[in-house]
Amino acid sequence: MGSRRRAFAPRLSRRGGRLLLAVPFALIALVTVVDVLVPPEVHLGPFLIAAPAVTASFAGARMTAFVGAVAVAAQSVVAAVRTTFTDLNHTYQIVALVLISVIATVFAHLRERDEGRVARLRSIAHAAQSVVLRPLPHRAGPLRIASVYLAAEEEMQMGGDLYAAARTASGTRLLIGDARGKGLDAISEASLVLGAFRVTARRERELPELVGHLEAGVGTGTEEEAGDPGGVDSGAPGAADDTDEAFVTALVLDIPDREPVVRLVNRGHPPPLLLRDGEVIPLDTAESSPPLGLADVVSPEATVETFPFGVGDVLLLYTDGVVEARDRTRAFYPLAERLAAWAGDDPPTLLGRLRADLEAYAGGRLGDDAALVAVERLPAEP
Repeated sequence: MGSRRRAFAPRLSRRGGRLLLAVPFALIALVTVVDVLVPPEVHLGPFLIAAPAVTASFAGARMTAFVGAVAVAAQSVVAAVRTTFTDLNHTYQIVALVLISVIATVFAHLRERDEGRVARLRSIAHAAQSVVLRPLPHRAGPLRIASVYLAAEEEMQMGGDLYAAARTASGTRLLIGDARGKGLDAISEASLVLGAFRVTARRERELPELVGHLEAGVGTGTEEEAGDPGGVDSGAPGAADDTDEAFVTALVLDIPDREPVVRLVNRGHPPPLLLRDGEVIPLDTAESSPPLGLADVVSPEATVETFPFGVGDVLLLYTDGVVEARDRTRAFYPLAERLAAWAGDDPPTLLGRLRADLEAYAGGRLGDDAALVAVERLPAEP
């Protein structure tokens, strides 16, 4: 994931916290001074209740209790100056202020506790993502690689979008995909496909065999099955149902180190875009293949297609969350048009600009998860 993703912070920054804490104390001071100066029949003491109530919305239980104590002390000063401390009207105001301060302190404690739980869950999500969706290497042979993952919901640090890379004896293999649906089911399918890719990408010599292993991994339920297509019995009861409910669009690429080409198999995924000499060229395959997991419905053959990919070329892989992002007029994000202006950028710069433009286009919130991978072929080292 990109570093610009906002991190959860249950506590305010020091500067912001000091500015906010000035509000309840300023309120206490203002009400106290005005309450002493106004005529005896006017009572502003009830306004002091706002001080601990406001504090509970952003500060901890201890600070809320302290603000409540200061407010009670201020009300006591007002009572002593205007009448007597035991005046019935002021006594009721003080008692009410004590009760409200106690209640506000309790709610501040509960909020702190819940924020701590959310922080721990977010930490677990980060750890899970680092295991399931590992960062791509910045260099792989003659390739320079950059990647970005944008979760549609900040609470979910990952979803069904996936990418991975593996080095082989002759080059680099890349995978990008998008599991059907959202939430834990999509994450489960994504992890299975990633597991199958990591197990077999270096082992299989040809892309069709690799895609066959990925096909077997969809909807199997365990990564061990994903790594062994022989362990999947499509005739077993319930197997067809699992396949009907689970599928993953995927793009599998093989980029040899010593040949200026890219070989790919597209299984229902948006075509990659090639940036060359200021032009944006979609690498559309001649035949349309269904996503992984639909072998029981359609029995496709993994068709490998080859495209030129020379030194200085940049290849952009993406999921449909990018092209399906909408602006206020509900128009889709024009990815190819936007890329033309950045065709000369290196992968990290390209993805940085693309990410900022995409988030601004969608108003800061995407409707679906989005993954981006940019790959540039560099000159071969002597």
